[in-house]
This record gives sequence, structure tokens and C-alpha cells, in this order.
Amino acid sequence: MNRFFNLPLQKKIVSIYMVANIMIFIVNVFLVLGINSMAIDMEMVYQDNRQLNELSESLTAVQDNMTLYLSSKTTDSLENYYKSAQSLQNLAEELGGKVTDLAFSRMKRNISNMSMNYLDGVSQTIEAKRGRNVEKYRTHYEDATELYEYINTYISRLNNEQFKNNSERYTELAGAFRAFELISILVLTLVMIGNIISIIIIVGMMISPLKKLAASANEVAEGNFDTTLPGTPYHDEIGIVIGAFNKMVISIKEYIIRQRESMEKERQMQEKELTMEAHLKDAQLKYLQAQINPHFLFNTLNAGAQLAMMEGADRTYEYVQTVADFFRYNVKNHETEVTVGEEVTLVDNYIRILNVRFSGDIQYHKQVDERLLSIAMPNMVLQPIVENAVNHGIREMGDKGVITLKVYREDNDVCISVGDNGKGISLVDIDRILDGSWSKDEKQHDNNGIGMVNVISRLRLFTGKENVVSIRSGGIGRGCEVLIKLPLK
Repeated sequence: MNRFFNLPLQKKIVSIYMVANIMIFIVNVFLVLGINSMAIDMEMVYQDNRQLNELSESLTAVQDNMTLYLSSKTTDSLENYYKSAQSLQNLAEELGGKVTDLAFSRMKRNISNMSMNYLDGVSQTIEAKRGRNVEKYRTHYEDATELYEYINTYISRLNNEQFKNNSERYTELAGAFRAFELISILVLTLVMIGNIISIIIIVGMMISPLKKLAASANEVAEGNFDTTLPGTPYHDEIGIVIGAFNKMVISIKEYIIRQRESMEKERQMQEKELTMEAHLKDAQLKYLQAQINPHFLFNTLNAGAQLAMMEGADRTYEYVQTVADFFRYNVKNHETEVTVGEEVTLVDNYIRILNVRFSGDIQYHKQVDERLLSIAMPNMVLQPIVENAVNHGIREMGDKGVITLKVYREDNDVCISVGDNGKGISLVDIDRILDGSWSKDEKQHDNNGIGMVNVISRLRLFTGKENVVSIRSGGIGRGCEVLIKLPLK
């Protein structure tokens, strides 16, 4: 069956058509043969009557030709006599050829024997006539005529009896013939119904995959690409189309998934840009809140530096100039990106200001790879980290507090380390800072600075990595280090 369904559609349709027609042809042949057989039987019903009639006619012809020859004695009449006598002899032999115990057969055999005796008598009459023996041919003629009449009577009686019997037989055959006609019609009807049912079933099996394909195609047309895809049980044209359709649907689904992922990535990038801008604006706002008119303060500090220089107060001039440079950086750098060198310079100025403020109590060490100073990074990052290290790490240590700034390369990263030898930080607090839950307490301790959470968020947005910032501490009293890893490119 599978071999049939794997055939091409054209061969399958032709095969179904041929099988159906061959079955109908075979049934019709058997029905025609049956009808012909019954027709022959019906035709043979009256064969015996026809045979007796031919024998009677031939017998009459012999009698008439004999009488004509006796009266005219012509060559033509003699020739006709011989022909009719030969015909009668043949019919008599056929009639008495079968030897059976049936009454009709015995009667036929008697007629055959009497016909042969009659022919002998007629022959003797003809011979006597030709020998001009009047008394002899008259006696033979009378005997032959008497036998002729008896044979005719016997034939008529047998013919009538056979006709009655054959009529009954004909009636039976006619009834059987009508029954055979009904059976033939019934058989043809059943064969046709069987063919129709078989064709419907087979065609249904052939079309079933196509219906499933149409249903799936409608689902896909409505946008449902998760519909159940039809199987391909056979390898005909429909199977090939279903296979191609399934591949197309799978390709479209994969394409849609890729498009969604691409759109999601683009959306995330846009959100990152907006978030980064928002954080930057927040940082700038906090700086503006922490400073009273930085432009005015910057100009005022410049004027103070000029006055100190004119009065010869070099240390005062240097201090005021450093503070002025610190505020100049914050005033002019509104872009999101600066260089590592600019951020390091800002930390240098900030430490100088603090040392003047706290009488040089803060020790500051730098280990900077000059080749990495041109690497880009977000602005206002290192100074808030140093500020937190001072305020929360070494403020109470006096001149023993040390701030260490390192810039170095590690594999494909630029590492910036801000460390202190202060009171350290617990692992719980480190986790709170990194996951953002420290922000409320941080604001309470440092209302004027840019919070660590803001710095970490902007670094994550800038690099696209969650682990861009790590905080290390040996525990309480063992210092703290904030490590930033920026991509080299």
C-alpha cells in the first residue's frame, strides 16, 4: 500500500481508473457469458420439435417426388427423389443416433427405424416402376404410402407431447433468465458501489495530507507560526510540497525570532543610552546642588589667585589655583566621556585641596602607566570614589591615611584601582553597594557627593558589563580597594 501511495499523483489516478474499469469489464464479461449460455439453452428447448418438423417435411418430399416419378417417369423427378431420400436418410440417422431409456428417445428411435423402412419400400417401388412390373410397384407403393401416413401420425403425436414438455421447460428457463437479469443488475450495482467507495477511500487518503496542509497554511496566514505542521507520510508531489512548506514555516519562525532579538537588543541599547544620560544629568545636577554658582566661584577663585600672586603668597596662589582647576573641570566637562588622564588630573587636584584643608594629613601614591591615559571613560567617576575613600575610610586616621591610585593594563582591560588603608568595609556592605541597595544610607552619609551607586551604574552602562566594578576589603580595619576594568578598545 505504501508503495502505491509513494507513486506520483498521475500514476495513482490512472491506476485507480484502470482497476475500476477492469473490474467492471470482468463482471460484464461473466454476465454476458451467462446470458449467452442461458439464451443457447432457451434456443435448444424447441430443437427437438424443429428436428421432427424437418423430418416430416423431408418425408413428405420423398412421398411427393416418388408419386411424381411414378406418374411422369421423368429424369428430373427421379433426381429430386434421390435428393429428398438422401436428406430423409440423414435426418433419420440423426434422430435415432442416441440410445437412452427416455420415452421420447425411444419414440424418436422408432420413427428413425420406420423412416429407414419407408425408404426401403419407396426404393423398391421405384425399382419396380423402372422394371415395368406394374403389380409389384403398386403393392410396394401402397405399403409405402400406408407407412408414410403412419409415420406422419406418429411424428405429430410425438411433436405435440414434446412441445408441451418443452413449453414448460421454456417457461422455467424464462424465469431463470429474468432472475439472472436481476442478479446481474444487482452485481453490477454492488461492483459500482464498491468501486465508488474504494475510490473515495483511496482518494481521501491521497488528499488528507493536502487538507492538513491547507489548514496549516490558513493558520500561518493568520500569523500563527506555532501551528502543528503536517507530516509527510508519502513521497509524492503532495509530500514534496508539504516538506517545502514546513521548511519555509520553520525558516520564517527563525527569522522572526532573530528580528525580535535584534529589536530587543536595539531597545536595550536605547534604554542604556537614555539611562546613562539620565545618570549623567543626575550627577551634574548633584554637582550643581553641591556648588554655589560654580561659574561665579571659579571666577572668584581666579581673582584670589591673581591677588595672592601679586602679594607674593606662593602657597596661597598654588592652593587657589588648584581649587580653580578643580572647578574648571566640573564646569566645562558636560560630555559623557573623558580620558583617563583627565580623571587622574582631577584626583590629583582634589587630593591637593584636601591636604591644604587637613594640613597635609593624606598620603597620596600614584602608579600610572602613561600609555593608558588616552583611554576613554565616563566623567566624574574617580573623584567620587576617592571622596568616599577619604570620608569613610581614612578621615579619622590623621597623617597615617594613605590613598593609592593605580592605572595599569591586564590582558585586554585597562585597570584603575583606588585603594586606602582605612577602616575597611564588610562583605555585607560591599554587596549592598554593588546591588544598589546602599543608596539610601549613602545619601544620608554623603549628601554633597555623587554616590557610588550612580558611579557604578554609569560604568556598567558605558562598558555593557556587570562586573566592571569590584570592591575588595580584608575586613574591618584592613582597608578597601575599588577596582575598575575598562575595555582597552
